[in-house]
Amino acid sequence: MGWILFLALVLWLAGGQFGVSRRARGAVVLGAYLCLLALLFVLPEPHPMRMALGPRAAWLMLGGVAVVVLAYRRGLGALRARAHGREGEETPTDQPARLFSEAELDRYARHIVLRELGGPGQKALKEARVLVIGAGGLGSPALLYLAAAGVGRIGVIDADTVSASNLQRQVIHRDADIGLPKVQSAQAALRALNPHVEVRPYQRAFDDSVATALMADYDILLDGSDNFDTRYLANRVAVAAGRPLISGALAQWEGQVAVFDPARGGPCYQCIFPEAPAPELAPSCAMAGVLAPLPGVVGAMMAAETVKRITGAGATLTGEMLIYDALWGETRKIALKPRADCPCCGATRKDRP
Repeated sequence: MGWILFLALVLWLAGGQFGVSRRARGAVVLGAYLCLLALLFVLPEPHPMRMALGPRAAWLMLGGVAVVVLAYRRGLGALRARAHGREGEETPTDQPARLFSEAELDRYARHIVLRELGGPGQKALKEARVLVIGAGGLGSPALLYLAAAGVGRIGVIDADTVSASNLQRQVIHRDADIGLPKVQSAQAALRALNPHVEVRPYQRAFDDSVATALMADYDILLDGSDNFDTRYLANRVAVAAGRPLISGALAQWEGQVAVFDPARGGPCYQCIFPEAPAPELAPSCAMAGVLAPLPGVVGAMMAAETVKRITGAGATLTGEMLIYDALWGETRKIALKPRADCPCCGATRKDRP
């Protein structure tokens, strides 16, 4: 058996030296292999040629291994083609394709094989720019999953430092991070998770002095803040820039997530919440408490909505709010409608043709 394999190798290499294509050499080797199998099945057991060719089972196993290897290589080639957006889609001349490295192909393989994402979807994620307000309960899981998904640029803005009481639910931080700025701790965690994404930390409050300028550098805004002043500011900036706002909120056992996108016909945050409630009606997590896994559920939902919005997969929660009750294991949706008299987005709607 060994001498036959040696002759096949010599035949393959000699063909390459004379410029014979890989396809033609493969056809010759395959033909020789099929003839050999035919002889093994036709010749009787004690025939000397049958004995010289080697055991039939070994040749069948060798053929099976070859089929598996070839199928794997063909599948890997198709996966690479999808990752580079070459499957029936042309890259716009003004946006040259960003090719993925081998490490990125391995990392994002489970995304690329999803029919709704594929190579074009993963490329869109790599080119996306997402700003996250807050590296706390909601920001922690959202940031981790955005980085894991391969969002190319992630900005995180937060003025706080990590404290021991944060670690019950803010899973991006570690005990060793206590005392560090949250954006610094988050940046280190995201870089450790995925070195292929760019993380921009902003150690300061999200206020009027920086909000508009920051929004100009990003495509989507995620609001994981814990106060209404920041939520209304995030809404105003997103509406003015024509960007979608993905908003989450928590209270004890219950969380909610919605996509506010007036530029595409949905309501803005102020359409639904015209004014902030009295403090006693919306106590903070420090006052009322919050279940540890709840921010993880809602923050992951925010990341999922972001991925869908970037790639165009499925339907986002534009014009809807999803409410999750962890205490009773229930979810429900409510429809949200824009208000024509909304002081934030109403004028924008009137200006449309």
